[in-house]
Amino acid sequence: MKLYMHPVSQTSRPIRLLIAEKGLDVEEEVVDLMVGAHHQEPFISLNPSRQVPVFEDGDLRMTECSAILKYLADKYDMPEYPKDLKQRARVNEIMDWFNTGFYRDWAYNMVYPQIFPHHKRPTEDGQKVAVEWGRDKAAFWLQVLNDHYLGKGNKYLAGDSITIADYLGAGFVACGELIRYDLSKYPNVKAWLGRMKELPHWDEVSSVISGFGESMKDKAFVA
Repeated sequence: MKLYMHPVSQTSRPIRLLIAEKGLDVEEEVVDLMVGAHHQEPFISLNPSRQVPVFEDGDLRMTECSAILKYLADKYDMPEYPKDLKQRARVNEIMDWFNTGFYRDWAYNMVYPQIFPHHKRPTEDGQKVAVEWGRDKAAFWLQVLNDHYLGKGNKYLAGDSITIADYLGAGFVACGELIRYDLSKYPNVKAWLGRMKELPHWDEVSSVISGFGESMKDKAFVA
């Protein structure tokens, strides 16, 4: 098995964390996003969408973070992806929730335009509108996460046991740390993310991302 990724890729992080926690034998190949390797051959032939991660297992090639997590969990019969139909449906729902409204506004409208030059809007007005839109919408999504998914006394998103939805969601939420987003208004989210950070391999998988954030410590962000 092989994972094409970059250590600062937020969509690579959940997969790399699951692989590390489960001790899976997966070869990693870095696709250097910083020099645009994802827009060049041979990577374009691997994924015409020009995004990481890409996962290979024999003749199977997959390109979506959520789908890769589900595949690995099924392949290795992990309890993190319940077999019970209703429990699994809840995990799928939460993963879809993160992948749609939350991640669009949180990352692509608020975080990424401020930290990645290729995501910056072409005009100052466009940048301002996008980032402020993302900030305002992110507050709404975080409130839903805090009150609905984590507001019933449960330790994790789908109950008291960790699932692959937690791996996906925690990786996404943690990207807000790059712009020093304050989660104190969302105590359930903050406590849940803290539990995820207690995983043995969290720091190892996040070290490059943390270093990237530290390199921007003097930059002002809209958060």
